[in-house]
Amino acid sequence: METGEGTEETPLPLALSRFQLSEEYGFLLPNPLRELPAPYGPWMEIAQDLPQLIASRQLRARVHQMPQLSTRHLRGREELHLAHLVLSFITMGYLWQEGEEGAVKVLPRNLAIPFWEVSQALGLPPILSHADFVLANWRRKNPNGNLDTIISLPGGESLRGFILVTFLVEKAAVPGIKAILGAIRAILQVDEETLHKALQELAEAIGDMSEALKRMHDYVDPAVFYAVIRIFLSGWKDNPAMPAGLIYEGVCDEPMAYSGGSAAQSTILHAFDEFLGIRHSEESTAFLHRMRDYMPPPHRAFVEEICRAPSLKQHVLSSRDARLRAAFNRCVSALADFRSYHIAIVTKYIAIAAAKAKAGWAEQGDRAGPSLGKPPSALEAKGTGGSHIFSFLKSVRDSTREGMIRA
Repeated sequence: METGEGTEETPLPLALSRFQLSEEYGFLLPNPLRELPAPYGPWMEIAQDLPQLIASRQLRARVHQMPQLSTRHLRGREELHLAHLVLSFITMGYLWQEGEEGAVKVLPRNLAIPFWEVSQALGLPPILSHADFVLANWRRKNPNGNLDTIISLPGGESLRGFILVTFLVEKAAVPGIKAILGAIRAILQVDEETLHKALQELAEAIGDMSEALKRMHDYVDPAVFYAVIRIFLSGWKDNPAMPAGLIYEGVCDEPMAYSGGSAAQSTILHAFDEFLGIRHSEESTAFLHRMRDYMPPPHRAFVEEICRAPSLKQHVLSSRDARLRAAFNRCVSALADFRSYHIAIVTKYIAIAAAKAKAGWAEQGDRAGPSLGKPPSALEAKGTGGSHIFSFLKSVRDSTREGMIRA
């Protein structure tokens, strides 16, 4: 956004709609489309049958028979998002159908070219990301509001649970996103009472996110997540199973490398970090900034706008208001607690699950259909986004705690 020369002031009002954010759903795509226009029936037919096609090892053959479709009939953001969701899920299934030892080096042109074109139109990379997997992959099954996914992969109820619990975390964050906007306005207007209320609302929203995350235990089997689901979130950057990357046939003759889906691609925590003035290590910051390339550009712009806003932390420090300081610290503490709980989840679903899978326990724990053979090992110590997962998560949690204002 253009600002007056020589000024850092954020224009008012800072409105959600400017960044394709929803009053009700935040960064989630409101009521995503479930069907593409008729010309794209061949994509939808494959996408709706992905778990069975992958389990029977028939997906690659079906993709090879798929017609080369032009993307020119796609109209508007919703159709583009559904096309990106469909093509990204088909791509992940195609790549990992045979497990990490059977990964392919080339994505065929009838999939690669339209995926590239849709990605360019949305400003997203041509790989499954958080924007597809969670933000655009939900629907209401009935008027009572029961949720389901639009497109699926192997993993049965555990995959559905993993996506929808993450959806609930995103939904719980919405009052916090609104609180940030209210707080920025309050700082600019030097309205301490409104700022204090906004910080209370932000701390409560972060606490609600932690409560939503706890539901992962109820809906996701660790053995299924580790042995079946996780490989389909894996990318081809910093992944030993695909060290050279992937050739997108008809797009580029050289391999390209993209990170897999990661919670670090969710805009929420980036926005909270910037607003609260949290400073991470150089290595963690570099990874987090790279993950912003996997966000829809308007969401990335929202984070950048917060960066340009007046510093909340400096305002609280200069105000010498003990209530503001306490409210600020409650927000930082809630964010550190959320990150601690995320570490506990990752420990259960990756570290402990990996050890059990190695011992042959995964076959007994897999209640979602046949496992894809040998549990994946290439990313035992790394996240699907390519980070060294535990050192990264502990580093960002610790640097969050260090953001507290000391008495």
